[in-house]
Amino acid sequence: MTCPLAQRDGLEARIVTSAVFFAVGTGLILHVRRALLRELRQIRKVAGAAQSVLLRPLPPRIDGLSIAAAQLSADRGANIGGDLYEVIATEHGVRIVMGDVRGHGLGALATVAAVLGSFREAVHDELELAGVLRRLERAMARHLRERARAEHPSAGLDPDSPVAEEFVTVLLLEIRDDGEVYALNCGHPAPYRLGAGRVEPLTAAEPLPPLGPFPLPAELAATRCGRLLPDEALFLHTDGVDDARDTHGRFFPLPATLAEAVRTQPLSPQAVLRAVFTRLLRHTGGRPADDVAVLILRNDRDRVPTQQVHSAAHQVTRAQGL
Repeated sequence: MTCPLAQRDGLEARIVTSAVFFAVGTGLILHVRRALLRELRQIRKVAGAAQSVLLRPLPPRIDGLSIAAAQLSADRGANIGGDLYEVIATEHGVRIVMGDVRGHGLGALATVAAVLGSFREAVHDELELAGVLRRLERAMARHLRERARAEHPSAGLDPDSPVAEEFVTVLLLEIRDDGEVYALNCGHPAPYRLGAGRVEPLTAAEPLPPLGPFPLPAELAATRCGRLLPDEALFLHTDGVDDARDTHGRFFPLPATLAEAVRTQPLSPQAVLRAVFTRLLRHTGGRPADDVAVLILRNDRDRVPTQQVHSAAHQVTRAQGL
């Protein structure tokens, strides 16, 4: 408004004035853009750090089990969503959790943190898998009450309906030293057992309700699923895999994809993971509608279980005594 050139009526003055304003405006836009990009990079660094703590990367091997795992958020630009998994070696065996929080993206992170935090403590303290599930149920209930108090402070210290629409499906597995597998399933997709050219559901037991809307039954007992033999693998996943659709509304053919992936021997968890994600992204056009998580564990143990060694030694001793 105060530029002397702007007060002139000549064409040359107007062109010069426009060029000056264009240069100043462009400089301001570039400055704001650089500032926004710096902020975005900082936010992504913080999100990456949160991911490494919340859904930490799994090691390639745990107690004789080879592991491959990956997850994909349905929210563009988000690193983590509402899916969760963890594998921990304990004195009771290797214990695994796979879960799926209702919804996806940043809104589900608090529930993921509550469930994973409780699991990481409970697996070392609880003798039975049912005790671990009870701990997860209590942690989920506390989390929902705290959310209800934060969202509706006028309801008092103990709201009557603590976020009734929130729930999480959970699959708990325990792989013991002898390869025996035990499971507790709260509304989660059943895992698959992968062998030499063979794909089959691990168990057909009736699942429990998801954690959150309904209390667990008074009596809980883990389902025995048989032994995971050497070179066999377990494939765990969330319903984002089963429910993925293509442009024609067709569901993702997970069993057929797994059957094709296990034809190559020896069975490789990384190769199976790569095959599933490659075909899934191709099926959905690179845009899955829900969070996706996959966890694969292969039994690489080739030693004789400890109790069998003790039993054999006892039989030899008896034979020598005779």
